[in-house]
Amino acid sequence: MKKDIENREDIKILINQFYNHVKRDSIIGFYFTEVMKVNWDKHLPIMYVFWENILFHTGQYSGNPMQLHQQLHKKYAIEPKHFERWLHLFIETADELFKGDNTEQIKQRATSIATVMQIKILNG
Repeated sequence: MKKDIENREDIKILINQFYNHVKRDSIIGFYFTEVMKVNWDKHLPIMYVFWENILFHTGQYSGNPMQLHQQLHKKYAIEPKHFERWLHLFIETADELFKGDNTEQIKQRATSIATVMQIKILNG
């Protein structure tokens, strides 16, 4: 039986598995492996803090993800299908690993984040 997302360790499990899917994905993987050439040792800890803050309101994250994604969009255009795929993989990964109120909350917040980013990036 699946448990809910309860703490930072659960966030790490979710994010690690999510990015394992992303890296191999034929639609968005290249953004991470070729366009940005992500340093995973740096990126993953930032994502743990980001999502921990999103779900548990820790106040620990201080970055600007919108600015980073706008810069990425200038480098290689992000299209609606890319946002859709990112969100699909995130929700699929959350459902694969967890079940409960926090799991539903993080999926809802991911949906909101993807929607706002898509609107702001594609509509300038």
